[in-house]
Amino acid sequence: MWRSRLPLMLAGLWWGSLSTVGFWVVPMLFAHLATPAVAGAMAAKLFAAQTWVGLGCGLLLLMLSRPRGETTLATWAKANLGLVLAAMLLALLSEFAVAPRIVARDNLALWHGVGTGLYALQWLLTAAVFWRLAGPSQRTD
Repeated sequence: MWRSRLPLMLAGLWWGSLSTVGFWVVPMLFAHLATPAVAGAMAAKLFAAQTWVGLGCGLLLLMLSRPRGETTLATWAKANLGLVLAAMLLALLSEFAVAPRIVARDNLALWHGVGTGLYALQWLLTAAVFWRLAGPSQRTD
């Protein structure tokens, strides 16, 4: 029983952690830390940690997408695998292509906007996976 609910739990963890870090914790850093530079440095560390949480959740979802001994995808995976892969790609792009440019303050407004867009898209994709897995029509068993 628990194995059949694990994809829902992983999607919830991924979406919830994106929501918490991006929409609550990081804004609080900028509101309460002494300078934007200090808040930005801490935000960069939190976003990097969030990348690894997302990649871990995504990897586990991929591993669960084909039940042991089966040759076909699980029912839940057929509709969600592309979304999971796309969200993982966005996390990787944010961490390894965009974040270094933000940290280097290279055209900060542009790269901050790109990073925000990638984060928002990742949030939407994981929300879609979570929504689908939580719905009554998408049983994970």
